[in-house]
Amino acid sequence: MDKRPTLLFMTSRFPYPLEKGDKLRAYHLIKGLSKTYQIHLFALSSESIDASWNKELSPYVVSIQQFHLNKFAQWVRLIGCLFTNQPFQLAYFTSFRLKRTIKKSISTLTPDHIFCQMIRPAEYVKNYHRCNKTIDYMDALSVGMERRAQKAPWYTRWVFNMEAARLKEYEQRIFNYFEFQTMISHQDVHYIAHPDQRKIRVIPNGIDTEYFHPMKDIQASFDLVFVGNLSYAPNIDAMRWFAEHLLTKRPTWTLLIAGANPSPAFVQSLKKYPNITIEGWQEDIRRAYARGKIFVAPMQIGTGMQNKLLEAMAMGIPCLTTPLASEALEIVPGRDLWVGNNSEAIEEHIVYLLDNPEEAEALGEQGRKTVREIYGWGRAVNALDGLITPRH
Repeated sequence: MDKRPTLLFMTSRFPYPLEKGDKLRAYHLIKGLSKTYQIHLFALSSESIDASWNKELSPYVVSIQQFHLNKFAQWVRLIGCLFTNQPFQLAYFTSFRLKRTIKKSISTLTPDHIFCQMIRPAEYVKNYHRCNKTIDYMDALSVGMERRAQKAPWYTRWVFNMEAARLKEYEQRIFNYFEFQTMISHQDVHYIAHPDQRKIRVIPNGIDTEYFHPMKDIQASFDLVFVGNLSYAPNIDAMRWFAEHLLTKRPTWTLLIAGANPSPAFVQSLKKYPNITIEGWQEDIRRAYARGKIFVAPMQIGTGMQNKLLEAMAMGIPCLTTPLASEALEIVPGRDLWVGNNSEAIEEHIVYLLDNPEEAEALGEQGRKTVREIYGWGRAVNALDGLITPRH
């Protein structure tokens, strides 16, 4: 008889394939916690789930329940949200029909613990009080929205500012419904405006350093590479900023941009730069990383830890980013990766690394060493397990 306690793991998206940060985090936490818990996955989704995705999760979970979000109903809720104080992201993911279904499923399951990933599905589990619950904020979504507002056209800025204010209030209010609260980085903890903010436990993301390793057999045919979800606003903004501020001045530099869901508008906006190559989702994303001499992540908006940086560092690729991304990492700027405060500093760093390949290689090796020491998934899983598992 299996004596492991039961854990309900609630997500706002099915945690596979691993093309987005929340999916990557959920997958590895489920995998690691399965040694301690019998895990039941409740996943919201507005898309159909491929049978092969279930197979990827099945070794680590006892059951999987997918709760389908109707897209038409989502749009109706978003429009109605204009006349309430609810964040748009909550309206998008919260279906009153599904709330009844999920409430019944939880009552039948009677879990020993509930883990809610992000605030998006929090409304489904917040009022269940027969066991302890953990909310994994991951990042401060309100701050990310504030930064998007600063970059948005004037005629849409009011929407982002409204959403930022609503999210900030909700991030504070939802805190009280959960016994445990976690986030990815210390940087974001300070943005949760709650009197008990200090209770938030930092559970950093990890990297599979056995999977992400140097691939010396692949030629680095591009000067620069960026990998990330290409429907994610901070990634889109970073690449457009980089093209406008640097590639216009350095037309001989070649840049590979690879990742899931590149929109036609994004591709079209960069067509005027012949030195940019854009590729979509790839079965083995490591091959995209390995084709660049330098990994660049010139983030201008967004919050939280950048998995793409850790993956590139784990592969021994010299990395260059901005303070916005580096501050969320337990690394030493100038030793593990290089940081540029503005376009001039980033340009100077790139010129130097391209002209000095031996020093670029040394930077990559140091970055890989640091990631292997600090960012294995085992560390994150152990920290979370130690937080939520009762010790007798």
